[in-house]
Amino acid sequence: MSKSEKKYDIGIALGGGGARGFAHLGILQALNEKGIKPDVISGVSAGAIAGAFIASGHSPKEAFDIIKEYRFTGISELNIPKTGLLSSAKMKSRLLKKIPTKKLEDLEVPLIICVSNMLEGKPEYLTEGPVADIIQASASIPVLFSPVELNGKLYSDGGIFDNVPVKPLKDKCKKVIGVSISPIQEIEELTSLIQVATRMFQLAVNPSNGELENNCDLFIEPPELCNYDIMDTKHAQEIFDIGYDYVKNMDIDLD
Repeated sequence: MSKSEKKYDIGIALGGGGARGFAHLGILQALNEKGIKPDVISGVSAGAIAGAFIASGHSPKEAFDIIKEYRFTGISELNIPKTGLLSSAKMKSRLLKKIPTKKLEDLEVPLIICVSNMLEGKPEYLTEGPVADIIQASASIPVLFSPVELNGKLYSDGGIFDNVPVKPLKDKCKKVIGVSISPIQEIEELTSLIQVATRMFQLAVNPSNGELENNCDLFIEPPELCNYDIMDTKHAQEIFDIGYDYVKNMDIDLD
């Protein structure tokens, strides 16, 4: 398919990064103000959550005002450690209340969500199915959260294989914007099993960004995000502002 035949003008891939996902909404707000809005979105983990709110008709600022009220303890609860330390069922119930569209294929803006098929060991890019369940699966960091069962298969965080899902957009869009929120930060200590699990996951998925920048017409990765832990939801406004200011100061030309 040639560029002129591609279905969408602009596609945006929103990467994973836990609480740093607030930056996605700041980035999208700044892009909107520059006249850049996605015709299709792909997302994984935190990017899937942000993408779902935008795809369901919320503005980035509206989505931020909703999501910032969540705390880590408000979307998770202790689990009997069989397949994960925590359950993310509370995340699903909150999403059901805030996103009225129940099926992925019925969202206002097309949304592709990357999940990891844990039994078959491969990524899948889903465009149909129950929105809340698929987002829950895409954001379920292995070991930390239990996998989510969909159609008899177990799925976890799509970032295992593709932490900024540009791939499903390449053949569909004339221009592709990739947004990474996972620059690695240095830390001084690890004091809990949860911290070890999230740190291990963060270090494991980061190299998958590899040649990502070369596969995008515009690549966005605010370096200041490295100062924020991926499980720290207490600095939502700061993280939003970092994303917003970074893009606001960019000279963007997608022509």
